[in-house]
Amino acid sequence: MEDKLSIWALISNASFLVQIVMLILLAASIVSWMVIFQRARIFGMARKATTKFEERFWSGMDLNQLYRESSAAPNPNSGMEQIFRSGFKEFSRLRQQAGVDPDAVMEGTQRSMRVALSREMDRLEAHLPFLATVGSTSPYIGLFGTVWGIMNSFRGLAQIQQATISTVAPGISEALIATAMGLFAAIPAVIAYNRYSARSESLANSFQTFAEEFSSILHRRVHAKSS
Repeated sequence: MEDKLSIWALISNASFLVQIVMLILLAASIVSWMVIFQRARIFGMARKATTKFEERFWSGMDLNQLYRESSAAPNPNSGMEQIFRSGFKEFSRLRQQAGVDPDAVMEGTQRSMRVALSREMDRLEAHLPFLATVGSTSPYIGLFGTVWGIMNSFRGLAQIQQATISTVAPGISEALIATAMGLFAAIPAVIAYNRYSARSESLANSFQTFAEEFSSILHRRVHAKSS
């Protein structure tokens, strides 16, 4: 009886459809864990790179020198650096054009920084929708496998004149494994999605604040030169 109720025995003796459900949930769990570890690495590097660049930016270094250094050795993990380079490049390009209104210079610079910010957030939030999908759908997929397995168990009981616990337990147990696997796939995915969404929002706020402060610096510079 114990051998029949072992995990591997229950999985191997489950109906074909329930096994397919288990396989789908196992694959979803494996991929979600890969995404979780990959996003942890990406967000960790992004936070460190952002802090490092922010310190350099507010150290009083000349903006032209900072732009040259960051362009010579760009850090792809620093979204703040990407925004700075994009904005300063557009600012310098518009400033070199004769007769360009200072407000037009600032409008183009801010637009360029918004585009860089949007691209950076797309990079940080990549694969997060997958975690949300796994977290929201896995319990229902597992429940479907459980319902199907229990239905098959009751259909089998209809052919037996006297049902006992020993005849009912294996069928119901193998069906409930699908629900357990659904929860096993969903819970880490939901936790990771909420955690990384919060980190993404925090970085987005930092980037937006930096873009506004950098825009104010450039605004003073362009109007000082034009006055």
